[in-house]
Amino acid sequence: MDLLQLMKNRRSIRNYTNDKIPSDKLELILQAGLLAPSSKNIRPVEFITVEDRETLKQLAQSKSFGSGMLKDAACAIVVIGDTRKEDAWVEDCSAAMGYMLLMAESLGIGACWVQERLRKNAFGKDSGAFVKELLDIPEYYEVEALLSLGIPEKKGEPRSWETEETGKIHRERF
Repeated sequence: MDLLQLMKNRRSIRNYTNDKIPSDKLELILQAGLLAPSSKNIRPVEFITVEDRETLKQLAQSKSFGSGMLKDAACAIVVIGDTRKEDAWVEDCSAAMGYMLLMAESLGIGACWVQERLRKNAFGKDSGAFVKELLDIPEYYEVEALLSLGIPEKKGEPRSWETEETGKIHRERF
């Protein structure tokens, strides 16, 4: 499958089977994240994998809305940036998330981006602080997002270029 078709096929998957993700596929997803571009090649991005069922249930409470699928996920990858290394850690973490989403799709693994930075949980606590406390993340790291992973219960229809908003493409000037 070519890259453009892979991008059209990728959908956010929030419902998973009870099956575990094969470790070789999880490693490929992590490698893809590490291969993402990084500002000045400083690479402030790091990952924490979580497969423990109880911890996943707690991560599902990290946001007031949009993190519930984590309770049924096979794995979550917590994407963090070392703020001591680079002020572009947000962008670097985002690039890593994009690469991991595409790798997951290519492997038939369902994935969903769970934004944490600048969000709050149902208890009014900062989502990133909640995750940092739960996972003992040092203070100089910030949590960008979680990648929810699992074997999809079903897949959505691929996007069709004809139905996309091509009017958002501007040439030379707005």
